Parts: sequence; C-alpha cells; structure tokens
Amino acid sequence: MSSLHHLRAVMTLFWADNRLMLAAGALLGLCTALAGVALLGLSGWFITATAIAGASVATAMVFDVFAPAAGIRFLALARTFSRYGERLVTHDATLTVLARLRERVFRGLAADEEARSLAARPARLLFRLTIDIDALDSLYLRVAVPLAAALGSALVTAAALGLVAPVLGVGIGLVLMLSGLAIPAVAAASARKPARRRAHALEVLRSRTIDLMRGQADLVMANRLAAQTMAVSDADARLADADDALNSIETNTGFSFAVAGAGLLAATLIAAAMLAESGAIGAPVAALAVFVALACLEPFAALRRGALELGRVLLSARRLGSKLADVADKATSPELPSSLANAVEIADVTASYRFGDRPVLEGQSLSIAKGEHVALIGTSGAGKSTILSLIAGELFPQVGAVRTLPAALLTQRTELFRDTLRGNLALARANAGDGEMMQALQAAGLGAFASSLPEGLDTMLGEGGTGLSAGQARRLALARLLLRDTSVWLLDEPTEGLDGPTARDVVERVGARAEGRTLVIVTHVRREAELADRILLVEQGGVRADCTRGSEEYLKLLDRLRPD
Repeated sequence: MSSLHHLRAVMTLFWADNRLMLAAGALLGLCTALAGVALLGLSGWFITATAIAGASVATAMVFDVFAPAAGIRFLALARTFSRYGERLVTHDATLTVLARLRERVFRGLAADEEARSLAARPARLLFRLTIDIDALDSLYLRVAVPLAAALGSALVTAAALGLVAPVLGVGIGLVLMLSGLAIPAVAAASARKPARRRAHALEVLRSRTIDLMRGQADLVMANRLAAQTMAVSDADARLADADDALNSIETNTGFSFAVAGAGLLAATLIAAAMLAESGAIGAPVAALAVFVALACLEPFAALRRGALELGRVLLSARRLGSKLADVADKATSPELPSSLANAVEIADVTASYRFGDRPVLEGQSLSIAKGEHVALIGTSGAGKSTILSLIAGELFPQVGAVRTLPAALLTQRTELFRDTLRGNLALARANAGDGEMMQALQAAGLGAFASSLPEGLDTMLGEGGTGLSAGQARRLALARLLLRDTSVWLLDEPTEGLDGPTARDVVERVGARAEGRTLVIVTHVRREAELADRILLVEQGGVRADCTRGSEEYLKLLDRLRPD
C-alpha cells in the first residue's frame, strides 16, 4: 500500500504540472490506435467489396471506389501524423514534468538532514536524481498512454461492431477487456520482483564501478583491487540474471498476446461466417469484422513494456515519495523580504537537525541590522553553523520564525565541478555576462590568472576543481559569492585550511567588497573576526555575549581567538 500511496503522489504531480499536454498525448495515442484498427478494417471491407462488385459488369460500373480509397488514404495519413504528434507531445510533456520533479527531489535531498545522511554516500544522490527519476517516464509513456489508448479503442471497436451485430460487438468487447488487461496484469505481477532486483543490481553495479575507478590507488594499497573487481563482476552477474528473467517474462507475454489474438480472430471468423450465412450481414461487413478483430488487440500489446517496468516505477515512486513535498511550502515567514526592518530577524527559534533530537538552539532571538557586520565565535558544536543554516534557509526551525533578506552562503568546503570557469561561476547567476564574471574574478584575486589562461573563461576544470590550488579554489568560490550580489553574505570559516598570505588576502577582499552589505561570519580566527562590528559568543546552543566594536568585552573576545 505504501508503494501505491507514493505512486498516487507521483501521478498527482504529473497531472498537476502539465495536464493539458498530458491529456493531448493520451488523446493522440487513442487516435493512433483507432486509426490503425479502422484502416485495417476498411481495407478488408474495400478489398472484399471490390472483389464482389467486379464479379459482374453491372455492379462494377456502379461501385464507388473513390470514397473508400480516400478513406483508406486519410486513415493512413492520420495514423502517421497522430503517431508523430503523440511521440512529440508525450515526450515533451514527460521531460517537462521530470525536470520539475528532479528539481523538487533535489530540494528535498538538499534539506539539512538528508544532505548530512547523503554526504557519506554521494553516489546515492546521483542515483536518486538519475535512475529513479528516469524510471518514472514509464509511468506516463508506457503505462498511462497505452492504457488509455487500449481501453478507448476497445470501447469504440465494440460499439462499432455492435452496430453491425450486437452479439459480435459484446463478445469482442468482453474478450478484449479480459485478455487485454489480464495478460499485462499477470506480466506486471511476475516482473515486479525481477524489475526491483534489476534496479538494485544496477545501482550496486554503478556504485562499485565508481569506487573501482576512483579508488584504484587506495584499493591497491589495501590489496583489495581484486576483491573490488570481483564485486563488480558479481553485481554485473546479478544484473544479467534480472535481465534474463525480464526477457523471459516479455517473451511469454508476447506469446500470450499472440495466442489471444489468434483465438479472437478464429472466434470472430466463425461468428462472422455464421452471421453472413444467416443473411444478417454481407460478406464485405464480415471481412471488416475479421480484419478489425485482427488489429483490435494490438493497442493492448503496447502495454507489454509498461507491465515489465511497473515494478521499477513502483520502487522509484516509493523511494522518491517522501521527497516530493515542495520545500518552498516550508517557508517560515509570509512577509516579503523588502518589508523587513533588519537584514536578519530570528524570533524565539528552537532548531535541531533531526526531529525529536536535543535542540541545537532553543528559544533564541537575534536581530542583525542592514549593513551590519557580525562575527559568531565559540567552540565547535555550539550552534554557530546552525544559525548560518537558519539564515540561509537550509534548516527550518521547529518553533519560532526566521525572516531574512536574500542571502548567499560561502562554506568551508569549496564545491567546484568538472566544468569550465564560466560554468562554475554561472551557478551564482546564470545570466551573468563574461564582463561581469571577469570583474568578479578580478575582485576575488583571480583576474590575472584567468586572463593568462589560453581559453580564459572556457578553461575546463577537473572534478572538484582539479587544476586549481586550494587558494585559487577558495578565490573562485569567493568570486561566485561576489557574482551572487545578495544583500546578506554568510561566511563559514572562509579561510580555514589556507596559508597565511592567502588567508589574509581573502579576508581583505571580503572586507573591501562587503561595504553596504550585511556580513555574518563564523570564525575561530582573529583576522576574520576583526571585520565585524559586533561579536556574538555562541555557547551551549545560545548567544551568551553580544559585544560591539570599541568595547572592552569586544577586545576580550578577540583575544580568545586564534591569531593570524
């Protein structure tokens, strides 16, 4: 029931985001199926009627060949265009919904609790954003659209043949519904476990392969290279076994549809012959019924692929279901940022990283004026980074409210990607021009370095920013912060791990560019705290001292910090 609950949540998201295109895709799928059935039925009627009319000169002279021929050509063209339109509309609608779903899931995974749990297993995040979300395209493309087309064409076919002979229409309708739905249902039930095993095996195979490629040196040092290679082979073997099981089910499903189609065709042929012999219908109509019976089960056969992938879809929906809540709904303040009197307002906030755990902050209130520079100091684990996370919107309070102007966070860890300099800077502001990017690099101390590169902003960086020194990587992160150009800057130990000259240069550049902006900096270093107009001492989950520049307490707190 849990999987079905999450599946309904995914279906609701699909339908809510782009319902017009989704409905248009299903309608085009139905038109394609009906055009195919009608084309074969009309062709059978036309061939038979033409043969009978040609038996004598009198009937041949009066028989109208143009209208049926035009109908056949129209149906052939309609089937082609509707098939093309179906592919175009359904794939566009699916990709649009999946893009929004990927963003929503990423926001859910970026929440503090999830981000911390995934930090040790980053490959898992990648798989959730790729394998699981990509699996959901089958929900619409291979399940919903074929099912709507099959059911719609079955009803229309049964109604059309019912006008010819009610018994024939009812009989074909019942056979289509029973066999057309039962065979995919049995296939889906049989394929559920192999599909889940395949999804797990694929995830394990990718993870182990990544570990093998990235950790070769460590594996060799630990004498585990052969064992890791064997683990990859085992995962590949399990994936192959799951594929074999799914291929066997697919073959059996195709054989079942072939048997059902042959049985339906034989029964229709006998029924049409009996009706024609009794004079209830003519030979052309009997041929039409036979050819319609030959084609009417084809739309249901399109469900075969969807039935095989339904298990994988259910697994993906279950794993992603808890991440579908829009994190924007968790906003803690209905006020617009422009209505704030201060840059940051924290009112009676209680916050923890896991619901039910001991609060990291409890009943805390804090106001930071616009343009004010504040340093948060204290021992590790006191709650300094928690305050930054609250201001940045990465952590939501259990009690109280947090209201801030737009803020940008510079963390201790510099997150760079295997991309160009331009691509890494564009994360801050996608529409920034080359001139703006170069100005940000210049302000961060990387202007001369970037200008000296043969490819300039198009220079490709390695994974994690490989190719840059630690100081250059931190300066690039600072350039990204400058390019962001928000009202509030949040810095979490920005010079940690840098050598003295580089650290002092970064601090000076931050101080020069922070004029007029609100600056909140978490630090253990004196040179960083000296940027602040106020120093807050955070201990045991709360602010224990609040000192302004020029006071004796301010100097005492500076003396507690690590020197340059």
